[in-house]
Amino acid sequence: MSRVSVLLMMAVMASALYLVRTQYESRSLTMEIDRATSLARNLETENDRLDVERRAQATPLRVEKLAREQMNMRTITPAITHYATVPGGATASASASAEVRP
Repeated sequence: MSRVSVLLMMAVMASALYLVRTQYESRSLTMEIDRATSLARNLETENDRLDVERRAQATPLRVEKLAREQMNMRTITPAITHYATVPGGATASASASAEVRP
């Protein structure tokens, strides 16, 4: 074989090795993109689920039930209205309101 043939054979071999390496990198990058896309889909699904759960937790009926059970609150009615009284009667009330005015 002549020198030119050997040189061409080495160039073809180098080109073939470079092609194999490039294809391998391409496949690994494609697999990484697929994994990232799958993870993004899973995170989006989880976000949607948590959003629905948050909305379910904030319903007015649930809030009212928690307020009644955990905080011992109850709905307001005229039957349970409490009036505040000022010690000393009406004169103390009038003098207190006079002090508040600018």
